[in-house]
Amino acid sequence: METKRLYRSRTERMIGGVCGGLGRYLGVDATLLRLIAVLLLVLTGIIPGVIAYFIIMVIVPLEPEA
Repeated sequence: METKRLYRSRTERMIGGVCGGLGRYLGVDATLLRLIAVLLLVLTGIIPGVIAYFIIMVIVPLEPEA
């Protein structure tokens, strides 16, 4: 049984591929995750959300090339 791994997307990306990779991992459309991310940024504050995004972008590896 192959383990599911979280990667940043190479193809479904706007900035760093975080929402695209998370969407693929969860089986959800990346656009929906982007809308949720923007909503959370507005509700919780821009600076903490941007910092969290870039931390995730550094920690989660880029998906391997096909």
